[in-house]
Amino acid sequence: LLQVSIRSPEDEEPLLKENPNRFVVFPLKYHDIWGFYKKAVASFWTVEEVDLGKDMADWEKMNADERFFISRVLAFFAASDGIVNENLVDRFSQEVQIPEARFFYGFQIAMENIHSEMYSKLIETYIRDEVERNTLFNAIFEFPCIAKKADWALKWIADQQASFAERVIAFAAVEGTVVDFLHLLIISRNIEIFCRYFLFWIICFDFLA
Repeated sequence: LLQVSIRSPEDEEPLLKENPNRFVVFPLKYHDIWGFYKKAVASFWTVEEVDLGKDMADWEKMNADERFFISRVLAFFAASDGIVNENLVDRFSQEVQIPEARFFYGFQIAMENIHSEMYSKLIETYIRDEVERNTLFNAIFEFPCIAKKADWALKWIADQQASFAERVIAFAAVEGTVVDFLHLLIISRNIEIFCRYFLFWIICFDFLA
């Protein structure tokens, strides 16, 4: 009998090929990926560096609609970074075999944690009512619009049939479309409290431009 070997596209993907040298990064092979990793490391920051001392005075100046809008966006951000990390931990960092990319993923996981902590800290600072605050911390269960976005992203993490390329595109959409759009939407509001914060954020992450 004639046996035909059918190879999937992922069999040819260099990032996913079994690599016995994946535990040591030198000598470098993918210099472009390593460059992004080093730029990320150089842009490291912590929540403690962000001064929230003036924020409550600015928060009090907002009207009810602005507070509603900002609080929901922060709630989405706080949850979405955790979902991005779940994908990195459970899928991408285990599947990708080249150490330069694994280094980047490892640092990205740390930075996503800091982002999530920052957004949660902003909610904790601005929202004094405990019931409302807990509702925002549980946004993926409380708000249908946020739940739908979370479910869509989680679906791609759990999908065992989708190719690596398809899942990369899906999470590029999560990070590059949904999240970035909300960042720009906040900046466009020209609210002083967020102009300060996002100026800091943009300076730290201008390597992504």
